[in-house]
Amino acid sequence: MPLDAGADRGARPLMRHPANGAHTTLRSTGSPRVIDDRTLPDEEPLMTAANEPLRLLVNRQNLRDTCFATDNDAQRPLTDGEARLRIEQFALTANNITYAAFGEAMKYWEFFPTEQPALGCIPVWGFATVVESRAEGVAVGERCYGYWPMGSYLIVAPERIDSRGFVDGRAHRASLPAVYNQIQFCRADPAYHAANEARQALLRPLFVTSFLIDDFLAEQDFFGARQVLLSSASSKTAYGTALCLSGRQPDSDITVTGLTSRANLAFTQSLGCYDQVLAYDDLSKLDRGLPTVYVDMSGSAAQRLAVHTHFNGALSYSCSVGGTHWDELGPGAGLPGPRPTLFFAPTQLRKRLNPPPEGWGPAGWQQRVDAAWTRLMAAMDGADRHPWLVVESATGAAAVRRTYLELLEGRSDPRAGHLLSFHPVSQPAP
Repeated sequence: MPLDAGADRGARPLMRHPANGAHTTLRSTGSPRVIDDRTLPDEEPLMTAANEPLRLLVNRQNLRDTCFATDNDAQRPLTDGEARLRIEQFALTANNITYAAFGEAMKYWEFFPTEQPALGCIPVWGFATVVESRAEGVAVGERCYGYWPMGSYLIVAPERIDSRGFVDGRAHRASLPAVYNQIQFCRADPAYHAANEARQALLRPLFVTSFLIDDFLAEQDFFGARQVLLSSASSKTAYGTALCLSGRQPDSDITVTGLTSRANLAFTQSLGCYDQVLAYDDLSKLDRGLPTVYVDMSGSAAQRLAVHTHFNGALSYSCSVGGTHWDELGPGAGLPGPRPTLFFAPTQLRKRLNPPPEGWGPAGWQQRVDAAWTRLMAAMDGADRHPWLVVESATGAAAVRRTYLELLEGRSDPRAGHLLSFHPVSQPAP
């Protein structure tokens, strides 16, 4: 569906981005302005100022369609109890493609709503600085870690403010999972180090999901399986899950197997956290009678069918986590074996935040996830000679859109960790 299919009534049609654009044309579609970087023959091209605050929006029905809109949170006057944060830098990974792929089902589009229902703003994790505040306890200059729009600024309504941070209490977020509404002051985070901001932005959200997948499967005694099979095994979330699972050995007899594209096979084998790694088309080499849990990071309907068919009778659980193959998503009904169940990390997290005996309580949770994070950092430091994460930083709207499209189409190097900003990055104090 083209972008104009869901535009506001009376608005001029929105334009799709070409692969390469050299100019910027401003088109009137009400508020906010929608910006397209293609020069139209019948319109005079206008260049936006280099520092114009923007957000990247995507067509919720066709993720390849993108446009920019002016970021209204940059200049709207604050009311009492509000604060304005400048989004300094954010990570863009396959996880963000999953947010878009499951945007409707999991309400990801609702965190940063747009004025045009056809368009969505993909959430990202990263760092921001308070640049204006009318909220007592939230000081200008405070550096924060949290969940932001893919844009330049965000106005928040801080609630439950304490020394560690606050919750964004804007009304539309009240019914959304609380974990995404928490904004943390970097100075109060014991795991925060200014030199490691890139790692935190790129890996922390993914690793928390990995940790919770491992915890969930272990809690269920792996559904009686002896093998955990992960697709998109080159992805950072799959790597983190495999690292947690392999950390249970030798006490656990679970085999951790990865499936990946043939192009990423050598890289994924070099990670050292899988017992074996196979290309997707070598699935038939696996023992079809081995009781198996399938953790689907790709979302590919064809691959899911292949796994369910191969392990028919031996597949004890099928877990759907990601959507890196977002354009191949399909229904789970009618498959051989168990119906795929969507894993939603906040559900498992809420359980673990409960007091014992059901959960660990907030302190117990933090202790366990921090210990696991420390193991991940040690594994990364030990891989300096052959790094599996290479940070690639870029600034500007064109770089953000280009990187997004590369990830969307699966053209990004699996080693690359993309750290982006719409404006020049403000470095934290050491």
